[in-house]
Amino acid sequence: MVTDVIDAVADFAIDRQAIWDVLIEPQTYPRLFPGIGQCEPLDTVDAHPTLNMRVGGNGVETRVVRVQLHITRPGEGFELPLPRTRQLRDGAAARRHRAHPHIRHLLQGRPVHPLLTRLPNSAVVAWTLDGLRRVADLIQGAPTALIVNAEDSRMKLGAGVVRQMVSSGVVRTYRPDVGLRQIGGLAKWGFSLGGGYAAAAAHSPQRAAVVDDRYSSTFDQLHARSNALAGAFTALGFGPGTSVGLLCRNHTGMVECMVAAGKSGADAVLLNTGLPACQIEEIVQRHRLAAVFADSEFEPLLHHLPAGVARFTSDDAPPDPGRTTIEDLIAMRQDPPRKTPRPGRLVVLTSGTSGTPKGARRPHPKGFGTVAALLSRIPFGTNETMFIPAPLFHTWGLGALQMSTAVRATVLLGDHFDAEDCLRRIAEHKVTALVVVPIMVNRILDLPSHVRDRYDLSSLRIVASCGAPLDGATVLRFLETFGEILYNVYGSTEVSWASIADSADLRVSPTTAGRPPLGTKLAVLGPDRRPVPVGATGRIFVGNHMLFDGYTDATPPDEADGMLDTGDIGYLDASGKLFVAGRDDEMIISGGENVFPRAVEEALSHLPQVSEVAVVGVPDHEFGQRLAAFVVRRPGSGLDSDMVRNYIRHRVSRFSVPRDVTFLEALLRNQTGKILKRTLIAPA
Repeated sequence: MVTDVIDAVADFAIDRQAIWDVLIEPQTYPRLFPGIGQCEPLDTVDAHPTLNMRVGGNGVETRVVRVQLHITRPGEGFELPLPRTRQLRDGAAARRHRAHPHIRHLLQGRPVHPLLTRLPNSAVVAWTLDGLRRVADLIQGAPTALIVNAEDSRMKLGAGVVRQMVSSGVVRTYRPDVGLRQIGGLAKWGFSLGGGYAAAAAHSPQRAAVVDDRYSSTFDQLHARSNALAGAFTALGFGPGTSVGLLCRNHTGMVECMVAAGKSGADAVLLNTGLPACQIEEIVQRHRLAAVFADSEFEPLLHHLPAGVARFTSDDAPPDPGRTTIEDLIAMRQDPPRKTPRPGRLVVLTSGTSGTPKGARRPHPKGFGTVAALLSRIPFGTNETMFIPAPLFHTWGLGALQMSTAVRATVLLGDHFDAEDCLRRIAEHKVTALVVVPIMVNRILDLPSHVRDRYDLSSLRIVASCGAPLDGATVLRFLETFGEILYNVYGSTEVSWASIADSADLRVSPTTAGRPPLGTKLAVLGPDRRPVPVGATGRIFVGNHMLFDGYTDATPPDEADGMLDTGDIGYLDASGKLFVAGRDDEMIISGGENVFPRAVEEALSHLPQVSEVAVVGVPDHEFGQRLAAFVVRRPGSGLDSDMVRNYIRHRVSRFSVPRDVTFLEALLRNQTGKILKRTLIAPA
């Protein structure tokens, strides 16, 4: 059991001032000392800086501890007291070019965390010395910001995949004939959507596969209908070497088109339903699409397509009597094609938030590794009821659909997202897993509590979000409202997944992007393409077996040691969690300082008067660049520009305080909920 006074002494050949500068920086502690998940400056009238530290993790209850930073001897000693009850005192004595940090923990009254009373002194000393070693690594530039989750070991990866497949029930069957039929479907169509639905039809033919606002299809029906549609594709000449476009909302017809294209060998380009007609025309020509399958509501966007591009209606409301629909093609009863050299690929467009969307060829999953990777961090089980309001043309919605075939989930799809209707569907269908983008999480939380209370959500055990950052304030609100069911996925069209944060990670570190799943290699690299130290900021690189097959119309991102550059800046903490500071192209240099808008957005998200916020860089005559904030106030809020600036001034560096604060009715977003920041720069 821990005693009242504990000494920890370490000796490093490092300049004293360098250690001092790191130890008095509050963000050092959550980055380099495990168990401290967040350190938030508070705006108080106290003479000493006051911090809220989130402490917990690894199965230990998370608590918020308030501490103050007292510098007792500048350059030599400081204290982090917990007012009136307990304190953590740090002191450092040093001589020239060599530092001897001497940390003394004084526990007065109640300890920082109940766990501390049960620990031996040696555990506290070890924790302290490990943190100090990371401080030394940070100062000396040790290449430690690299995590490999079985990616470099085939044996370890294979064992992990088998364990996940068996424990989840994905490959479990008590009938050899059923197992052989599953393998047969995968052998013919590969680990594509077509192969997934064929295997699911062999195992559970009468189970509902897809349910939308108009239809409900079993796995057997969807497999048979997509076979007939694939036969029609082949008869029309849409096979290997050709591409078709899909401009659809989430419904069964879109799923059938994607599966049929894959079975015929044709590539399917998934068009964003929020694109204007001119960009659709450009993409059709750039990808040389032979045909476009579109919902009737998007017919006006197709008026200027070249005459040689065939058009089909993907829902049941053709714009004119002569237009061929998916049902017409299925009614042709064409035999499905024989096994193609390779299944057709799915081409996903990048979000285009900073320019014209690029086409990214998505690889087919390579064996069960893809399924095992997601299952290693998100506990999807067989026979889930999965609601996917996230767009299927987006990597995340598409990935969830692919996952659903492996676990034989019933998938609910809806044409449009409405927060209350989402809760109604969850209650009505006893949904167990909800797949969303962050704006949907915010819209659900914005519902009045009496509206949320109308619906029984007890069946829901997974809410998985991806596509944009979830701010810390939203994470904490969600966990308090709905419990420990939130999962935050960080990835991109190019790298698929990079890391996943479960609720335990988010409870102690609300802004974390999580940890790499099975079969993933993650590193934070410096300009020399070598790993930076844990806690240091650099470019995030990711390696896994689902890296994209390249752009159809652009130069691929940088590569290092088999990993792709995500274009994001971030860091790894001492417990192996990833944190994303922002996009590399969003960083500005203000007065010689590197400044990221996301830190300001995170801080403002905690203001109860703020509904939405976006921060961008704009030119500045004096400093080169400065930040400008665009804020959507909650109804009845009296928030003004001075209040915003004063709030931020006490929480971030002075170069991060936005000089311009503009209040808007709403922020323009794309179809996946990402804020279109480029539209904000001109008004600023």
